[in-house]
Amino acid sequence: QILGKVYSVLSDKEQRALYDEQGTVDEDSDVLSQDRDWETYWRLLFKKISLEDIQAFEKTYKGSEEELADIKQAYLDFKGDMDQIMESVLCVQYTEEPRIRNIIQQAIDAGEIPSYNAFVKESKQKMNARKRRAQEEAKEAEISRKELGLDEGVDNLKSIIQSRQKDRQKEMDNFLAQMEAKYCKPSKRGGKKTPLKKEKK
Repeated sequence: QILGKVYSVLSDKEQRALYDEQGTVDEDSDVLSQDRDWETYWRLLFKKISLEDIQAFEKTYKGSEEELADIKQAYLDFKGDMDQIMESVLCVQYTEEPRIRNIIQQAIDAGEIPSYNAFVKESKQKMNARKRRAQEEAKEAEISRKELGLDEGVDNLKSIIQSRQKDRQKEMDNFLAQMEAKYCKPSKRGGKKTPLKKEKK
């Protein structure tokens, strides 16, 4: 809502001129009261990403020059810390660690990147801890997937999300209504103007 108001002010010549000159916004203006379907507007700019899009990207990304460069950069950024490398590289599963380590080792052997102790001397204990943590996260993700109804298709998941959003919206509306009844008094004047900043004299 806030971003919508900002957009409305900046895109309307009169409202923007008023704000530039006085630092105030006319909240009763028809410009600010217009409802806009922001999701539709967003989709005009960016197409909706599907699971198929992600899978297609993953197929072209893995084994590409782009992935190779990303792995090397992550190695440099994190000084060879495999915990952070595995978390930062796109589309990487914990089962792919041997592949990632091999890519890094080949780059070290070729003199393309320096040899960091955090990588070449990483303890077996740390490796095992990372593997256990990844396995636990995978189990938690599977449980969440089932709870959200992902096994029953995208339409079912969408209905679950929409239902939860409606419940949250109802709770927020009730909360705002209580706050308004408690703290807000009806204005006796029409056309109020809200200053964004007040300067002390």
